[in-house]
Amino acid sequence: MKPAPFDYVRPGSLAEACALLAGDEDARLIAGGQTLVPMLAMRLARPAKLIDILRLPELAGIREEAGAVIVGATTRQAQAERDPVIRASVPMLARVLPWVGHPPTRNRGTVGGSIANADPSAEIPLVAVTLGAEIMLATTDGPTSMPADDFFIGPMLTAIGQGECVSAIRFPVWPHKHIGVGFFEISARKSDFAFVAAAAQVALDEEGRCLDVALGVGGVGDRPLRLDVSSLVGTKLDSASAAEAVNAASVELDASSDLHASAAYRRRVSVVLCIRALEQARDNAAAKPKKGAR
Repeated sequence: MKPAPFDYVRPGSLAEACALLAGDEDARLIAGGQTLVPMLAMRLARPAKLIDILRLPELAGIREEAGAVIVGATTRQAQAERDPVIRASVPMLARVLPWVGHPPTRNRGTVGGSIANADPSAEIPLVAVTLGAEIMLATTDGPTSMPADDFFIGPMLTAIGQGECVSAIRFPVWPHKHIGVGFFEISARKSDFAFVAAAAQVALDEEGRCLDVALGVGGVGDRPLRLDVSSLVGTKLDSASAAEAVNAASVELDASSDLHASAAYRRRVSVVLCIRALEQARDNAAAKPKKGAR
């Protein structure tokens, strides 16, 4: 099929893009287009206007500042996958990026596009929620931001308002020396949407005790969720304590059913993957001190 007719505009600045968005509720942003273009072709999306923000220089690039890594919204996923700053300072993001689609889609797809698309099975939103990232927004009234927890409000739904544009994602950098990550997902085929995904990041002290821990699950409900496993801080994070913490944190997990998997399956598999992710992160932290640690 071919897309329904639409107008196309390439603004010269981010402010102009926000003004265009604010003035036309049927307008949509496009950058990598890896989800939107197929939706256009199948006429599942029929925007009156496409606003192409890919070449706006203020939306591109990766930089580290004030205890965080800022990833511009139009940064290609493949660029982020290869970036040494992300590998050193946001290891969870580096760990999951090879699981995002296929190499050709990562060459076109953008980090901000995945965030704005808000697929509950997507890996980048899962990292943002698990690490407590901030979603930075450009608006007609100037820049603002909101926690990733508040940004994702449902399947393919975000709290972004009319005239607002995701400008960057601020990933926090853990200051610890020994940091490890773990990630597992179950899908029908590699690079398909995950039925269930689990991501963990662990920091250990010199004696192997847990200093900090973050754990999240994706694909289980209508948005990625961070699980509270803070009871593991101060422990050796052995398998028994990991299982106890995950089971306690998963009690109220609101799993959903669809034609791919039942809620019961998703709940059961999420517990298994979360425990494995924590164990992998722990072992990774113990074996490989963070490069360039402060």
